[in-house]
Amino acid sequence: MNFHVMTLFPEMIMQGLGTSITGRAMQKKLIQIEAVNIRDYTLEKHGQVDDYPYGGGAGMVMQAEPIYRTWESITNRIGKQPRVVYMTPQGSVFNQSMAEDFAKEEDLIILCGHYEGVDERVLDMIVTDHVSIGDYVLTGGELPAMVMIDCISRLVPGVLNNNDSAEFESFHENLLEYPQYTRPEEFMGRRVPDILLSGHHANIEKWRHEQSVKRTMERRPDLLQEK
Repeated sequence: MNFHVMTLFPEMIMQGLGTSITGRAMQKKLIQIEAVNIRDYTLEKHGQVDDYPYGGGAGMVMQAEPIYRTWESITNRIGKQPRVVYMTPQGSVFNQSMAEDFAKEEDLIILCGHYEGVDERVLDMIVTDHVSIGDYVLTGGELPAMVMIDCISRLVPGVLNNNDSAEFESFHENLLEYPQYTRPEEFMGRRVPDILLSGHHANIEKWRHEQSVKRTMERRPDLLQEK
């Protein structure tokens, strides 16, 4: 899968995603991530990509032309016009089912905004999906983009060492993941549940499902209402 990130801070994207699981996935060419600097496509001689908003107001707004030219460069190079995700607190809140939907794409373009926003005209022209990672405001779209790419990448075949990991972790079937334990069997007087030491796989799976339901009821009852 190929991620094309339109950003004012390409080094932030590449440094943030170039480590751990996503970094190894890039080395293995299971995913490809490019961060395209919007400033490279401005016609302003000083690299300006923003201007004052019409109608007045605080802050600056990203101009339409540099963004459009960046998008045009990417789409011309890859020979198609894939979905374009704009990271914005006004978008639909990102979740696991959305990640599964995006993971079906071969290419995905992600637009990271900054300042007080982006000229609405270019959003109308190129954006297919408006996505938020939560009901709060950040200084830019780079961190949300990295969160989304990390989540989607885990669903790409081969990225995780264990093929079952992505399917059975938190939010599978709208249930939170069951408690996990490792050695030693006892830590500061707290023992691993006996069922996990029994070797009886059917009983273990039953216990894990029960724990998932219990944990979801306690921590995220809203997920059960969505089932």
